[in-house]
Amino acid sequence: MSKRNLALLAATLVSIIYGMTFTIAKDVMPQYLDAYGFIVLRVGGATLLFWLVWILMKLSGKIPSEKISRSDVPRIIAAAFFGIAVNMLCFFKGLSLTSPISAAVIMVSTPMIVLVLSAIILKERMRKRMITGLVLGLVGTTFLILYGKSVGSASNAGLGNLLVLINAISYGFYLIIVKKLMHTYNAFTFVKWLYLAGFFMVLPFGWSVFQTVNWAIVPNSIFWKIGFVIFFSTFINYLLNLLSMKELSPNTVAVFIYLQPLFATIFAIGLGKDELNGVKIISAALIFSGVYLVTLKKS
Repeated sequence: MSKRNLALLAATLVSIIYGMTFTIAKDVMPQYLDAYGFIVLRVGGATLLFWLVWILMKLSGKIPSEKISRSDVPRIIAAAFFGIAVNMLCFFKGLSLTSPISAAVIMVSTPMIVLVLSAIILKERMRKRMITGLVLGLVGTTFLILYGKSVGSASNAGLGNLLVLINAISYGFYLIIVKKLMHTYNAFTFVKWLYLAGFFMVLPFGWSVFQTVNWAIVPNSIFWKIGFVIFFSTFINYLLNLLSMKELSPNTVAVFIYLQPLFATIFAIGLGKDELNGVKIISAALIFSGVYLVTLKKS
């Protein structure tokens, strides 16, 4: 298999794993573990894995000996704040309140948000079709937040959808901030510090919740699902993203985000955890149309 095909396979696996994560994480929250307590487990577990892999690769001589420049420390802290703390706290709390399909649909707006933030922060030019796409995506997201009713334990879908949107915006900031670090250092050199900083940021929010969990009544199936989120959704997906980004352009990688609602919908409906309705279909059509216009290449 060629390196490009391997990268395409990696990007597809990332979308499948994230699509499954919406429903798997929803099974854990809020019945057995509150969102913030789950985040402490997720970030703490991923931090240990990244440091362990870095140590093993360092001992085997597979990564260069490099130190983080002092001038890049604020960038790492900012990346940890937007990419781990705000991003994960809002996403898991939002997902605990809304449905897997609604959350997945809103996450599709991430590439559109990145382009808007690039225009604001990096002064990149915004064309008319981009503005039109932005308006369509905004209308679709607002429609879903206000009227996106859900099934099951979606106790406050409106607030949940809003938190997922805040998570997508925060992740957009993270992608812009982390870009320089990706080109400056080996990924494992900075990601171990990124997650360590993020862990200390989420700890105050979730530690008290984590301490109150009655682990004796948690079924084995839930432990497996927690492990899936830590190992596959966080650690493995990051490594697969690295593989895909080495061979594919950023635009190509971004396109695979659009597959997440498809896999999330198939998985959620297949397990009876969510259902499609008119609001979700209309909202998805508006958001996808907006993303298409914003990310359309100039002919």
